[in-house]
Amino acid sequence: MLPSLAQWLQTVSPEFGFLRVFQYLTLRAVMAALTALLVGLAAGPYVIRRLSELKIGQPIRGYGMDSHHVKSGTPTMGGVLILFSITLSTLLWTDLSNRFVWIVLLVMLGFGAIGWVDDWRKVVNKDPEGMRSREKYLWQSVIGLLAALYLVFSISENTNMRVLELFLNWVQSGFDLDLPPKAGLLLPFFKSVSYPLGVLGFVILTYLVIVGSSNAVNLTDGLDGLAIMPVVMVGACLGIFAYVAGSAVYSKYLFFPHIPGAGELLIFCAAMSGAGLAFLWFNTHPAQVFMGDVGALALGAALGTVAVIVRQEIVLAIMGGIFVVEAMSVMFQVSWFKFTKKRYGQGRRLIKMAPLHHHFEKSGWKETQVVVRFWIITMLLCLVGLSTLKLR
Repeated sequence: MLPSLAQWLQTVSPEFGFLRVFQYLTLRAVMAALTALLVGLAAGPYVIRRLSELKIGQPIRGYGMDSHHVKSGTPTMGGVLILFSITLSTLLWTDLSNRFVWIVLLVMLGFGAIGWVDDWRKVVNKDPEGMRSREKYLWQSVIGLLAALYLVFSISENTNMRVLELFLNWVQSGFDLDLPPKAGLLLPFFKSVSYPLGVLGFVILTYLVIVGSSNAVNLTDGLDGLAIMPVVMVGACLGIFAYVAGSAVYSKYLFFPHIPGAGELLIFCAAMSGAGLAFLWFNTHPAQVFMGDVGALALGAALGTVAVIVRQEIVLAIMGGIFVVEAMSVMFQVSWFKFTKKRYGQGRRLIKMAPLHHHFEKSGWKETQVVVRFWIITMLLCLVGLSTLKLR
């Protein structure tokens, strides 16, 4: 919005020539981060106060950690603060004609709506489980598949009209259409290695990345500040990849696929980082507010969507290794418990408690130790991910 206004003012009068500075993507990214940070810090106390007045407090599962029962009643659904800050800042500083920004915003807000319903049921119905898994996955699948169907063609073409033409060609060809190499699965640490996926393979991979990352972040969000800081770090790194992919010069030099328009996602990623840091101000131990599913599901889906657009799905798994391990700990724990119960008549556990951060709490780590150590691991993994920019 503001870049368009600045451009219009330059055409009105030469006196506004200094506004050309807003054409620089890096400056707008810095301003987006600052805007989201300030909006989050300014609106945070009001949001927390309103959530408290509405008695939107976090219910604690009966089988959860005993030390967490003191947190019962802490305001939840604070993710609305993050989503509001990201959306406002992004709309202010991005090019509103950019289709990639809009698809990421829509996916984020769509998953946020699912989380909102989930959290609302937990609060109003006093049901710690919230929305049932089948219903939640159904709506996640709908949004994920729609996003995947759009992205499979939008990454291959430069305009929405060309996207529509490519989609029609795909239908007319009997759903058999080859995609350009940049739409393939890229392997980090290798130059120009891309495995062709085809339309169906791309859609399936994109669906798994978006829905998987959404639920992985949600499972990680179990301790004060545990999920939001890794989201900030991974989001900031993905912003760098978006900047490279959107630049014809840098992408060619670093052997990355050039995705025209992807650079604007740097604005979104910067806004996510700023909003996340603002939320951390209130979410650090002892937390004044929890983000709830409305925040965790939305942020995870946004990370997955950005990673798909910049063709860095594997790098996302590396940098978000904490999210991956947390999700896998739940999957393995549940699967092993069901298998042993069926075979031996009594379920057995692989770890003391899932997700993994609870296992370390059960092992004697303090909550703050778990959180900060997971932050450090994420920082190291992000550095490994960033090294793939050059080590190819």
